[in-house]
Amino acid sequence: MLGFGRPQPSSAEKIAAAEAEMDLVTDMFNKLQQACMKKCIPKEYREGELNKGEGVCIDRCAAKFFDVQMKISELLQQEAQAKGAGGGGMGFGGM
Repeated sequence: MLGFGRPQPSSAEKIAAAEAEMDLVTDMFNKLQQACMKKCIPKEYREGELNKGEGVCIDRCAAKFFDVQMKISELLQQEAQAKGAGGGGMGFGGM
């Protein structure tokens, strides 16, 4: 079965894909950090460590953030599969 399917990506393509994935992960982390810091951490620090309430808030915020990201990812995958199987589906000019 050699030679069938997609051609193997070159080293430059693999590096570009890894860099793109790293950019996406970094962007997601930054959004998570900004959203949860804004919601859970007061602007003026009173202590060097997180208190229990702040820690719980951060844990819940991060869990909700990743839950929403997973749901969005699933919806986008379903949409892509529907477009692939339906030959375009409800795109512009599809009437």
